[in-house]
Amino acid sequence: MKFNIIKSYAKINLSLGVTKRLKSGYHTIESLVSFINLHDEVKIKKINSKNHKIRFLGKFSEGIKDSNTVSKLLKILDEKKLLKNQKYFIKIKKNIPQKSGLGGGSMNASAIIKFFISKKILNFSKKNLIKLSKQIGHDVQLGLDNKNKVLYANGNLETSLRKIRLFVIITKPNFGCSTQTIYEGIKKYSKKRLTKGNKYYFSLINIIKLQNDLEKVVFKNYPKLKNVKLFMQNLPNVRFVRMTGSGSSIVGYFLLKNEAINAVKLFKKKYKNHWCITSKTI
Repeated sequence: MKFNIIKSYAKINLSLGVTKRLKSGYHTIESLVSFINLHDEVKIKKINSKNHKIRFLGKFSEGIKDSNTVSKLLKILDEKKLLKNQKYFIKIKKNIPQKSGLGGGSMNASAIIKFFISKKILNFSKKNLIKLSKQIGHDVQLGLDNKNKVLYANGNLETSLRKIRLFVIITKPNFGCSTQTIYEGIKKYSKKRLTKGNKYYFSLINIIKLQNDLEKVVFKNYPKLKNVKLFMQNLPNVRFVRMTGSGSSIVGYFLLKNEAINAVKLFKKKYKNHWCITSKTI
């Protein structure tokens, strides 16, 4: 049987506000989320085997543990007998860096869920689909479609059909940031700035006004990242620069493709050892 090939797109946080710390130790956040055409390639097919097989390949596959979002998804589906004892071979070419704030692992799980639904292997109500997603990881529900989303502080998601049409340069140093450590460093909380029903959330003017609250903690722990952002803010034609998620990727936003291409050239002259590519929102 041939492999089915699907794309697992990277997510970016255009903004991220931390509004409260819960008794559980987790935090409530609000965020504007979009997707870019950088993607992992996922190949999947049925196999005659007692166990699922998962293989990670590519530049950013090193160090992925046996227990990961994909294995967790398959384990949950098996426990619920939703795959009817059928096993799968899944190969994932990792083009999205780990510990980058781009949601690579979570988006892999999202893409596989979407594949199972498209092939009518799974049949979920929206409520149960969200419940399953949260069992795997907090970001998984974001990738169940690749549309812009508003994540409210109460946990609700709102999909926006508005396209932002921006070109980006994304850079990541040769280290990642610990999400747990970064959130533990939050001492001050933001007021809620995202309220339901604002159709202008994804306007460029509004996005520029927002911020990523995690930057203060990240830059304190990793001052090199602060210097990267400062350098990117001085690149020609850049509209704004912002860290995505808890880092360590920094994203610069441009209106035109050539502006982003020229910016990458300048960046690589300064930071020769950093991974840096151009991409665009989808």
